[in-house]
Amino acid sequence: MSEPVLAAILTRHRTSPPNILHTLLEIQEALGSVSPGVIPEIARTLGVTEADVAGVLSYYPELRTAKPGRHVIRLCLGESCMANHGATVLDRLRAHLKIEVGETTRDGRFTLERIYCVGNCAVGPSLMVDGDVIGLVRPDQIPALLEKYQ
Repeated sequence: MSEPVLAAILTRHRTSPPNILHTLLEIQEALGSVSPGVIPEIARTLGVTEADVAGVLSYYPELRTAKPGRHVIRLCLGESCMANHGATVLDRLRAHLKIEVGETTRDGRFTLERIYCVGNCAVGPSLMVDGDVIGLVRPDQIPALLEKYQ
């Protein structure tokens, strides 16, 4: 982890009360992930316990402790997308990528994550690849859709 980057972020976040989530999100944005090894330093700087930091880090699915693949696929598992066969899309993604939710492909190209709303309910099931929102996803489209992200 880049020590100067981490130190600069922590210096900016010395506030009262501390905002653990905002701090962790900024660290992840700058460094790609929040290494569990820096939890003590974050806690000490913010004046909170290590359990407080670890609790926030483990609670929010958007936060990760390992660097993701080059492309992050987030499949919506909200009610509307699930009602429109989102589980079938998830099954196809898992089979095509040969990974489970929360894992990264062996080649480091894709990480598969779940999200519970992408704001695209009218055209579910939806997924996001990086920042691209794609609606009306059918299982048979998965190979061609992912081919665009070589």
